[in-house]
Amino acid sequence: MSIGSNISVLLLYLQPISDPKPSTYHPICSLHYNSSSSPFTEKHSIERYQRDQWLYKNQLENIENIASCSFTPDSDSVGKNDIALQLPELKKLLQVLREKRESEGCGGGKCGPGNVFLVGTGPGDPELLTLKAVKVIQSADLLLYDRLVSNDVLDLVGADARLLYEEIHELLLSFAEAGATVVRLKGGDPLVFGRGGEEMDFLQQQGILVKVIPGITAASGIAAELGIPLTHRGVAQSVRFLTGHSRKGGTDPLFVAENAADPDSTLVVYMGLSTFPSLALKLMHHGLPPNTPAVAVERGTTPQQRTVFAELKDLADKITTVELVSPTLMIIGNVVALSPLWLPSMKEASFLVDFDDAFGLGKSLYKCLAFVTIIDFQMK
Repeated sequence: MSIGSNISVLLLYLQPISDPKPSTYHPICSLHYNSSSSPFTEKHSIERYQRDQWLYKNQLENIENIASCSFTPDSDSVGKNDIALQLPELKKLLQVLREKRESEGCGGGKCGPGNVFLVGTGPGDPELLTLKAVKVIQSADLLLYDRLVSNDVLDLVGADARLLYEEIHELLLSFAEAGATVVRLKGGDPLVFGRGGEEMDFLQQQGILVKVIPGITAASGIAAELGIPLTHRGVAQSVRFLTGHSRKGGTDPLFVAENAADPDSTLVVYMGLSTFPSLALKLMHHGLPPNTPAVAVERGTTPQQRTVFAELKDLADKITTVELVSPTLMIIGNVVALSPLWLPSMKEASFLVDFDDAFGLGKSLYKCLAFVTIIDFQMK
């Protein structure tokens, strides 16, 4: 598929719009102000349009006044109008890349396509990036990102690179064919609930080689932050990752509750904020003890992290009470009580594990060590 045909795909995507004149598009009328406490960039936020302003040169001249819109378009129209506004600058950038490629003697496909990287950016803390991820991020020509990539990570992007808030496969293909180094940033790990496999499949079918740079998935990063071992001898023999929702028309994501209700395993729920009340009930219905330790973590590993510890039967209500928002990760299992943040009273009452077989230690010694750990944490 050529660059021109890829752009045509995007134009076809815009056909349902009744008035194709760019001057009539008002995607920024849907802007909202991000809370200053958020480490992430929402798609239709002022911060996002400022970061991607190279695409909206004519539309952002009066950014101070963009909040005074007279209508609220539906999200589908906003998305299509948004792409229409981006197309002129995208075409210019493609042309520049093509001319640069031809000047280097690579016209006519002699040098093959550019590089496409799917880069895992971890759960939010930029210090959790791999060295390889940082190297690729700083050398990219174009970087595509979404709301699960933290602002601190985006601050590492090279000065000459272009940032684009999009999830359209055709854009990756177009710029790769133009010889650009294209980076698709993915929160966490690209191949753990990141839809990285879908993008790899699409590009590979078009003859584009995709290189994946793994990232620390949210389960590992957040568990480490809280001092929770996802597996632990004598406590949890396995760990299971579960998505809290599925694609439209897909199977109920909670259907696995029967098999997941294992007291000897750790369950980690991604993207499950809205479905967690139902999931908790199903887990308990299938035999997971109601007093199983659990935790919900909002915006894990960032300065804005919020954490709620509770027994499984109470966690959904506590999440509602404190009004956690997405992205929030849930960890369920006896290993949660090993965290130094688990309340001492709950540790004593709801986490009685026989360590005699696992470590050859008596229960009394275990309780003594647990008490010392708590005191040491509080002193720090």
